[in-house]
Amino acid sequence: MNKKKPSNESITRDKTSPSESFSFPIVGVGASAGGLAAFEAFFSGMPTETDPGMAFVLVQHLAPDHKSMLTDLIKRYTRMRVYEVEDGMTVHPNSAYIIPPGHDMSFIDGTLKLHEPAAPRGHRLPIDFFFRSLAEDQGERAIAVVLSGTGSDGALGIRAIKGEGGMIMVQSPESTDFDGMPRSAIATGMVDYVLPPAEMADALISYTSRAFGETAAEAKAPEKGKEKSLKTIFKLLRKHSGHDFSHYKPTTVLRRIKRRMALLQIDGIEKYVEYVQQTSDELDALFQDLLIGVTNFFRDAEAFAALEESIIPQLFAGKRSGDSLRVWSAGCSTGEEAYSIAILLHEYMETLQENYNLQVFATDIDDRSIAAARGGIYPASIAADVSPERLSRYFTEESVTSEGIPESYRIHKKIRDVMIFSKQDLIKDPPFSNLDLISCRNLMIYLNGEVHKKLIPLFHYALRPGGMLFLGTSESIGECTDLFHTLDRKAKLYQRKDTAAAHYKSSGSFLPPMFPPQRMLRGARAALEAAAKRPPSREVAEKTLLEKLAPASALVNEHGDIFYLHGRTGMFLEPATGEVGHYNILKMAREGLRHELTMALRKVVQEGGTIRRPGLRVKTNDHFSPVNLSICPAADTSDGTSSPPLYLVILEEGERDTAKGKEPPDLSNEDDDGGIAGHQEGTAAQRGVPADGKRGTRDRQRGAQILQRRDAVDERGAPVNQRGAGNL
Repeated sequence: MNKKKPSNESITRDKTSPSESFSFPIVGVGASAGGLAAFEAFFSGMPTETDPGMAFVLVQHLAPDHKSMLTDLIKRYTRMRVYEVEDGMTVHPNSAYIIPPGHDMSFIDGTLKLHEPAAPRGHRLPIDFFFRSLAEDQGERAIAVVLSGTGSDGALGIRAIKGEGGMIMVQSPESTDFDGMPRSAIATGMVDYVLPPAEMADALISYTSRAFGETAAEAKAPEKGKEKSLKTIFKLLRKHSGHDFSHYKPTTVLRRIKRRMALLQIDGIEKYVEYVQQTSDELDALFQDLLIGVTNFFRDAEAFAALEESIIPQLFAGKRSGDSLRVWSAGCSTGEEAYSIAILLHEYMETLQENYNLQVFATDIDDRSIAAARGGIYPASIAADVSPERLSRYFTEESVTSEGIPESYRIHKKIRDVMIFSKQDLIKDPPFSNLDLISCRNLMIYLNGEVHKKLIPLFHYALRPGGMLFLGTSESIGECTDLFHTLDRKAKLYQRKDTAAAHYKSSGSFLPPMFPPQRMLRGARAALEAAAKRPPSREVAEKTLLEKLAPASALVNEHGDIFYLHGRTGMFLEPATGEVGHYNILKMAREGLRHELTMALRKVVQEGGTIRRPGLRVKTNDHFSPVNLSICPAADTSDGTSSPPLYLVILEEGERDTAKGKEPPDLSNEDDDGGIAGHQEGTAAQRGVPADGKRGTRDRQRGAQILQRRDAVDERGAPVNQRGAGNL
């Protein structure tokens, strides 16, 4: 018997090749308190005259000294062979396998492996551990069933199974003796069936007969008919969700569609198309199924170890205290990998004993995933991926059982504060820019080769010189070796090349934005097309001007809805709770700014002109800092439609009165140029430069002009209420 429970990476294999010898599904069944009655009801529903054509593996929470009654119990209700598992036992169809007391168990290469529990009794999560190993080994042939029990064991494992294309079935809470585990599973949003255990067998057999056996209707369907049906489904999804799945690999999409057909007991893709056309809820369900992927904290431990040891120190090299370090986690799903990177950055920053402005932009196409990531609450089973030290340092217990055992954890505020989550479609929305690191892991495996050829140059463009790229274990830069150096082939770590050829290739290879023309500033499309032809020297010059002259700013309508963001706005704005995907500057304004911003915007809308509010005291990181606010109508924003006028909000950090150790006086009642010029005179003298309020105004105007011309090809090239918060 194995004396040691394997680490997560030791049970991880190539996701595209589950055990080839298996032609039957494996059903993992987990239960805890109240499990005996649930198991009895489950197997009483099995057919008595025919074999189910699948294997069942039962995992129950048992004390080490407690003899399992399951083997004798199950034999009464099934014609299948029933075994108590021995280490290394091979799994066969039409058989049931029961975990022995005092062990954890995994499914590896078609066999059942027993392990001594690593966690103390009461903190063990054997169901999650088994489900995750089953997902890794069997892929879409894995099925999870969660029965009665307390706590949240199983909630993380079912996500792994669903991510590989498997199926999830949960006991209806009202039919349980203890509903903690079923309710935790249902709360993940990953469950396909919620049924009393006596009704599960019929649903399982119906599903597996369609999911793993080609129906007569499918066999007769010509390939052209399937292709036509697939195009129709893409069109319906694009109209319903705004997202184009025609860039996904057809085989991946067809597998997910076949799974949906099996769940709905629909034979033939043409009939499924008819059903989808009549049922908008099914479009939502298919959309969610297409987006689900496997994710967890520090996924692929060896790759994250390489990132921590080799790359993170390079990201900080050459930076001074107070400098920004910018990371983009593209396709972040529910946030585990984005938070993992943020933890690594925070740990290394503390070893340097310096403070840096850490910014982790985490984006995904799915509203629900972004909402879950922003909440930062995860089941207790993340303890399998997060070390005890990190768990105690970066997480707090969100809920506990009556016995004091954690049921869920929430990521600590000091990590949440560096995160900026927003909705973004990587294929059609413009990227961020000037990034130190991009992590895009296990997303491109779902996309076709043409998209690969455009995404890698896009990542090159978004990175600063020398920036790093972190891909998934089954991904690579492909033919773009002129854009990136390979730093670690196994861990899929790359560094941006900065040659003239590489620059030209990356700046000219964008996927064009697809948001409506009436929502764009005049000339944005022309600017985008011109960007590909613009010599690198001009682009570098404009980028430098933009960074040096244009302060943090936002383009908003009269209600404060944000269309564009530029610069480092985190000191002034923070993500607001509420509807995901919609951003309003009045709701996001920090304490001390909101009231004056609201009044000033109202005045500009009513009277026009420019309103200035210097010397506001805005609360950031638990202390107040002086901030200068200016608002004016945005020049040349008409696009020939009935679109409402837009307004430019400019936010700048004010100067402190260092001579007296005080902040500048509140001049918020000053609306004219003299007020702000008088304030600048004092602060300019301290800096040893001429007091020239007009020069500052000209610089801001010049910066705003550059902003309007360049944002179409920079990361703020789309209305924020379409593509997310952008660079907050």
